[in-house]
Formats: sequence, structure tokens, C-alpha cells
Amino acid sequence: MDSVIESAWKYLITHFSDFQLACIGSFLLHESVFFLSGLPFIYLERAGWLSKYKIQMKNNTAEAQEKCISRLLLYHFCVNLPVMLVSYPVFRSMGMRSSLPLPSWKVVSTQIFFYFIIEDFIFYWGHRVLHTKWLYKHVHSVHHEYATPFGLTSEYAHPAEILFLGFATIVGPAITGPHLITLWLWMVVRVLETVEAHCGYHFPWSISNFLPLYGGADFHDYHHRLLYTKSGNYSSTFVYMDWIFGTDKGYRKLKAVKSSEDEIDAKQM
Repeated sequence: MDSVIESAWKYLITHFSDFQLACIGSFLLHESVFFLSGLPFIYLERAGWLSKYKIQMKNNTAEAQEKCISRLLLYHFCVNLPVMLVSYPVFRSMGMRSSLPLPSWKVVSTQIFFYFIIEDFIFYWGHRVLHTKWLYKHVHSVHHEYATPFGLTSEYAHPAEILFLGFATIVGPAITGPHLITLWLWMVVRVLETVEAHCGYHFPWSISNFLPLYGGADFHDYHHRLLYTKSGNYSSTFVYMDWIFGTDKGYRKLKAVKSSEDEIDAKQM
């Protein structure tokens, strides 16, 4: 398996420049993973499939879904892509490399774990600040247009917030100076996580059922349903920051009430 990956990587670095891989390649990879993982949830909602796992009974209209997609394409090509193109010197200065040999899986997994910790910390505090009155009204309210989120709404946001999210994601790699393949894997994992958190479905196989402190769709869906001053659940991937600072109390109380109601229903059956 390692030899196959190395051969594929050798082909890439032989036929494309570092600039093409780090900028254009990263953009194309992001777009592919984001839309391929997010679009299925639109069709699930429209068709009503797996509706028993849907967190909210309310559905988005086709017009609202199409507005989200068109706005995303505008933001991605007019904000994300230019930022990636002009950020190439930053990638180089932070020590990013694309040459062989590839880093070991131990190095890759350790670095990505570190990126999650850093990103969670920055995102939590930035997200709390975005829920202050002025910033919510002028910036973050764009993201909250969808009280019933679906996968693609994860990146539906004001351009200023898009830049903040990009900053939170890149700080970890900027500290370690990773191999480009590590940066790509981090981007893929991060995109899949945020799409899952906004998907609107809580499945029996959802990661939050198996991984302690992982937020997931049920945790983040609660954040979208409430008024901006009372929402809580500000965490990105893992929920320890909300637990430490008590900003998940409303969610925990709701879960406790639902659990008690389920127990009563089970006894009555």
C-alpha cells in the first residue's frame, strides 16, 4: 500500500509544480471532498429517505438548497481560491514540502491530532465572539440562515467568517511545517467532520456514538436551533471546551430530559 501511495505521489511531483499542487491541487481536492460528501444529504432530505434518523422534522425548500449551492460556488471561487493562490509563500515559509520520502503514518497521525487540538481551541473562542450581538448581526447570521442545517451549509458563511475558519484550520500546520500530503489529509478529515456535523442526521453509525467528546450532528444541530444569545455548543470537532466552560449546559439538560422520557415510554410499552 505504501509503495502504491509513493508511486502516485512521485507521479504528482514529477508532473506538477509545488505551486500547482499546494494551491490548485488543494482547491480541487477541497471542492471534490466537500461537494461529494455534502450533496447526498440534499437528496436524502428531498426524497425523505432515512427520515427516522433526521434530527429535525422540518425540511429545507429546494430554493433554499439551490441558494446555498450557488452562494457556495461564488464564495469558493471568489474568496477561497484567490486566498489559496496568494497564500503560496505562506505555505513555503511555514516549511511545507512535497518531496519524497513521505512522512510515516505515526508522524501524520500525531500532527493531525495536534491540528485538531489547536483548531478546536481557536474555533471555540472565535465562535463565541461571533455570537456577540454586533458580529452575529453583521457576520455570523449568514451561517445561521439555515436553522435546519444540511451538509453543505457547513461552509455557507460570510466571507469574513470564511477567512477566520481558514485561519483556525491553518494555524496547526503553520506551527509544524508539514508535508503536503499531511496537509491534504488534514483538509480531507476536517471537511468530512464539518459536513457530518451539519448533515442534520444522527445515525446509529455516527462517530459521536463511539468516540468520546466528539460533537457530531446532534450536538451542532442544537446550536443552530436556538437564538444566538442562548445557543451554546460553540465547539468545532471535540466538545471539551464547551464542557470546561459550561456552554453546553442547555444541551445536556435537553438530552437528560429526552433520556428520561425514552425510559418512561419504554416502561409503558
